[in-house]
Amino acid sequence: MAARQARNSRKITADDTAADDTANDLSYAEARTALDLVLAQLQATDLDVEAMAGLFQRAQSYVQRCETLLAETEQQVLLWDSSDAGSPPVPYTPDR
Repeated sequence: MAARQARNSRKITADDTAADDTANDLSYAEARTALDLVLAQLQATDLDVEAMAGLFQRAQSYVQRCETLLAETEQQVLLWDSSDAGSPPVPYTPDR
């Protein structure tokens, strides 16, 4: 029994890594669509615990990808001082 649990935990870890790798290659729109599809699967089907856990891990990977892309985009937002056309753009900061 312990050997089977160890084998299953290794399989889940490998699957999680594959899901993370797949999510890391997606655009925001693709990751959001994939997340929506996984959430629909979780809501619409009778799943065993292992399948549900795998889908949950995939959903987390897609959420993380979306959050990463949004954070990167936020860092790229630039503000220009319209009163001084020659001023260089400055990185966005939330306190402005």
